[in-house]
Amino acid sequence: MKKILAFAGSNSKNSINKKLLNYVVGRIENHEVKVLELNDYEFPMFGVDHENEKGYPADIQVLKMLIKEVDALVIAVNEHNGGPSAYFKNITDWLSRMELKFLQDKKVLLMSTSPGKRGAASSLEYYKNVLPRFGAEVVESFSLPSFNENFDVENHKITDEILLLGLNDVVSNYEQELQE
Repeated sequence: MKKILAFAGSNSKNSINKKLLNYVVGRIENHEVKVLELNDYEFPMFGVDHENEKGYPADIQVLKMLIKEVDALVIAVNEHNGGPSAYFKNITDWLSRMELKFLQDKKVLLMSTSPGKRGAASSLEYYKNVLPRFGAEVVESFSLPSFNENFDVENHKITDEILLLGLNDVVSNYEQELQE
């Protein structure tokens, strides 16, 4: 059994990426999954002056330790105006300043969703390219387009059968990768 840390890179209380994340981690079997609410932590805006004058924020150090303690991660990334959110980029900036390879040997299931037809694909692609620089192995990814049309919030499920089959494959492949 592997230890998995799961979180959404959004600071919205009503994040659709958090809803997708909770749905997906509920489908992961035979592994210990801890869902982290990033809003419970304080992450000041990264800046070299802040780093030089005050060092690394305590909550960034806690997050780094939590990541270090697990074998894998499930991360849902949101998108603002066609790019990664400043909130989550700020977190990865801090973490990578503390230790460039803060995700070393971590297997990652990366996902995204948005109300639009592209499902935050730009942010997903950004992190698929960036996370390996920090040592991650992005073993699977999934984008859910048009969240409001394809996800039933009340019943907590994906309603489009083809997208659901795709997600089932992604989760199955991810779990298989964790066994290797």
